Amino acid sequence: MGETAHVDSTDLGAPKVNPAATPPEAPQPPTVDSGGGSFAPLRLPLFRDRWIASTVSSVGTWMQDTAGTWLMTALTTSPLLIALMQTAASLPVLFLGLLAGATADIYDRRRLLIFWQAWMLVSVGILTILTFFGVMSPWTLLGLTFLLNIGSSMNNPAWQAIVPELVPREDLPAAVTLNAASNNIARAVGPALGGLMVAVFTHAVIGAAWVFAFNAASFAGVIWILWQWHRQPIYKSALPAERIAGSVRSGLRFLRYSPTLQGSLLRAFLFAFFVSAVWSLLALVAKKDLKQGAMGYGILNGCLGIGAVVAATTLGKIRKKISADKLLLFTSCYYIVALLVLGWLKMPAIVIITLLGAGFCWTSTMSTLNVSVQLSVPAWVYARALGAYLMTFQGGLALGSILWGAIAEHTSLRVAFTCAAALFAVSIPFTQRIHILKGELPDLTPFKRKRPAPAYFAAVDEEDGPVRISIEYCVTAESYPEFTHAIHRLESVRLRDGAVRWAVYRDAARPDHLNETFVMESWLDYLRSRERTTASDAELIEKVWKLHSGDGPPKVTHQIWVAEVPVAEAVVSVKS
Repeated sequence: MGETAHVDSTDLGAPKVNPAATPPEAPQPPTVDSGGGSFAPLRLPLFRDRWIASTVSSVGTWMQDTAGTWLMTALTTSPLLIALMQTAASLPVLFLGLLAGATADIYDRRRLLIFWQAWMLVSVGILTILTFFGVMSPWTLLGLTFLLNIGSSMNNPAWQAIVPELVPREDLPAAVTLNAASNNIARAVGPALGGLMVAVFTHAVIGAAWVFAFNAASFAGVIWILWQWHRQPIYKSALPAERIAGSVRSGLRFLRYSPTLQGSLLRAFLFAFFVSAVWSLLALVAKKDLKQGAMGYGILNGCLGIGAVVAATTLGKIRKKISADKLLLFTSCYYIVALLVLGWLKMPAIVIITLLGAGFCWTSTMSTLNVSVQLSVPAWVYARALGAYLMTFQGGLALGSILWGAIAEHTSLRVAFTCAAALFAVSIPFTQRIHILKGELPDLTPFKRKRPAPAYFAAVDEEDGPVRISIEYCVTAESYPEFTHAIHRLESVRLRDGAVRWAVYRDAARPDHLNETFVMESWLDYLRSRERTTASDAELIEKVWKLHSGDGPPKVTHQIWVAEVPVAEAVVSVKS
């Protein structure tokens, strides 16, 4: 089947549902200015209740992280098994981050959050019961920690993506800042509370069990808040939702053709990979080098949190004075020094001061990279990009923890920290070539169509495909270099939005006639690609079309693959 239409550039790039309908406006990432002040979102009951429940739950999570790691030191002396606690916490995101983002982009986020919060409650509940009854083993602890963090990895992209549904757009920056402050407050007090609760009991096992029980109760509070929430999505496509496999594929396709997003993810992975030595081996530093107990370990973890809180309150001013690249260079160099301090110095005061700075650099780095991810993706793939970010970041933590734990197991803590610092230093000249938040950012707001789509669009079956879109241009010799430069920039736009193939050809008989062709898997995918066009994409399309010199606009043809019809069936059809 082949259909031909003459349409303008707004038709090619605009969102489309049907000839008579215009899709609703999509939620956008935070803007720079906040409308109602830093604490304005807390005046909204729904956001305030969610924020309080999230803070309490985060405190419980950090308490559990400290108690669980310390419990492992009581169950085994193996540095590798102790380091694997960090791996068990991080590895699920490595495998499930993109899947979590895909589900959050296509399913009801409220129901997803309730399900995964319940999953985590049950996991921690089982862990609590087994610990109270004294039947916990190192591998059981690792397994249940892994199950708990499966729920966490599936929960996190949806949890971050619901913020635009809770506050007005002008208060989004303040809401994002408050969420970061919530996590940093929990990071500052949670480890110390976890260590204190373990320390007040005669046996570390009983203290850890009570920490686990508190964490389970905190999940119940979050579930109650979500259960009371009557969700009203601010954006819902009129097209059928993507299936999970298709959603994952489209997310991967976008990542493949988005160099800016790739750079942010690569830097997040490498940073997390090297500094994971701090998180995975800190318990051993407290126990073996500093001769401290659970309370001492909690204080060391709390120092990281305090430094993170300071970063959250001052980072806005710092970003106004130095570029993101310089900030990331400073934090990387500081962590190299911090790794050497932890490996070679055994003076608690110096270690504490070093960890305060490490917490500051940790939050500064991860916040900068997180912002760069959010500003490099449009709304339709927002949760999938966040899932990919969490996947690469936690993957770096998980793989790094395995490596540094194995080195410490076979050599010493000093060797492990020194290796991490040396390799981190070697990586800096390469990572500095990947620029973050440099130059003018593209306009990723959805492009609003100006003219209706051709009438025959509504008559085509959504499952038909593959679909080939062919656009014929006439270009003068003077405009030829500029046109070829612009049209090849358009390739990544087509592929990011769903095309599986793209090419541009010149007519051998008429060199001034060029043909752009791209293929979609189905007509429905083509319609989705029209909804995904951003203002920046539309500007590039418009530039290409303006270089067309023929009579009227470029000729656009939509061609659908034709399946073979058996001759016998065709004869019967004709006779009937």
